[in-house]
Amino acid sequence: MWKARIKYPFYVVLHPFKGFWDLKYERLGTLGIAMAILFLVSLAEMFQYQYAGFVVNKNPPMSFNSLIQLRNIILPFFLWCVANWSLTTLMDGEGKFKEIIIATAYSTLPIFLLFVPATIYSRFITLEETAFYYYLNTFAIIWFMYLLFVATMTVHQYTVAKTLVTIFLTIVCMGFIIFLGMLFFSLIQQMYSFFYTIYRELQFRN
Repeated sequence: MWKARIKYPFYVVLHPFKGFWDLKYERLGTLGIAMAILFLVSLAEMFQYQYAGFVVNKNPPMSFNSLIQLRNIILPFFLWCVANWSLTTLMDGEGKFKEIIIATAYSTLPIFLLFVPATIYSRFITLEETAFYYYLNTFAIIWFMYLLFVATMTVHQYTVAKTLVTIFLTIVCMGFIIFLGMLFFSLIQQMYSFFYTIYRELQFRN
């Protein structure tokens, strides 16, 4: 049973329409596998950031921070899921929050599958041979975006046009959530400064 579930994400990336359909209606996707894929994608991103060959890697080696790299994957992932779920509940979407998380995580699998070999390949090439490295990375991103498009269309049972509009509005909604989050933390910081100033003033008076 578990062997079949572990193999299933590979079936989804090769047969996205049937794969996401079965994921939703046959319940073949699992949250545990989805989180494992997300973790592997984060590792692949860190691996490429730190260990890509010097002819393609412009990152200073001492600037590597695993928490920042992890945040660069985890935060956009959950922002997408929350924004997409919030929006599609208002647009007659049929996808549940759990289904959105699983489908989105399964869509990211090509990034892990292609980033790791591209990084290993980059360590043995010269400057004139970098085209194939960039081709692999670009193909991984395009494959991921195509899977995300099919996942959104299948999970919510949308038409092509409505899926494109939903993806655009989800990105706008992500920006709005980030803006509200920054506004909230700025407000908290100002309230803390205000009460701390009052506290210090009372201390001086006593």
